[in-house]
Amino acid sequence: METPLHAIPGIQKESVFFKEETILLERPAESDKLLDDPTIQAANVRDDYMPYWADIWPASRMMAKVILREPWEQWPRPEGEKITALELGCGLGLAGIAALKRGLRVIFTDYDLTALKFAERNAKLNGFTDFTVQPLDWRAPPEGLRVRLLIAADLTYELRNIDPLLDIIRKLLLPGGICLLTDPDRTPAPKLRERLAEEKFPYSTQFIRAGEPGGQRTKGTLYRIQPPEPIGLS
Repeated sequence: METPLHAIPGIQKESVFFKEETILLERPAESDKLLDDPTIQAANVRDDYMPYWADIWPASRMMAKVILREPWEQWPRPEGEKITALELGCGLGLAGIAALKRGLRVIFTDYDLTALKFAERNAKLNGFTDFTVQPLDWRAPPEGLRVRLLIAADLTYELRNIDPLLDIIRKLLLPGGICLLTDPDRTPAPKLRERLAEEKFPYSTQFIRAGEPGGQRTKGTLYRIQPPEPIGLS
């Protein structure tokens, strides 16, 4: 999938403020007008696709806040090795840029190739060049790609996303790895917890909130999800 560049009516720059940092993002202006493009309309009919990548969502702000405050120096890793974080559905790249600011190595991934172009552009806008971008369809993840950290902001907005997300966590996380997931407590949240328990994913939750300075603050939950142990191990 690739949102046509001609469908983007204009680009605006926005500063996303945190107590610790400010992150600059370029994003499509009037993102709702992307829905007028025939390519987007056809993708929606074919695969229920929506160009959600074009907006800065509250859960993405939550994730960036978590990453900026996480004590990464306490995370176990081989000596001298950087933690590699893979961002699922990176959109504009906010969370991944926060990870770059904390010294992590980042792989930006998204289903929409135009989202990857914006994530790359935004990472460079914030002064970073040591990162990679990679198209990723959850339903067909590449073989041999394994990381210690997955970043996932607001990906369980529909019930149909839950099982594919759990499947890709199994496939992409190294043993002992963690998926950080932020969710603004959308309607599927109870089902997510139910499926995590059924599939024996160890996880914990933490209250979190984030929002625009002077604007409405959104409450949500941070999930720390580990892959289940292989069958036969205890």
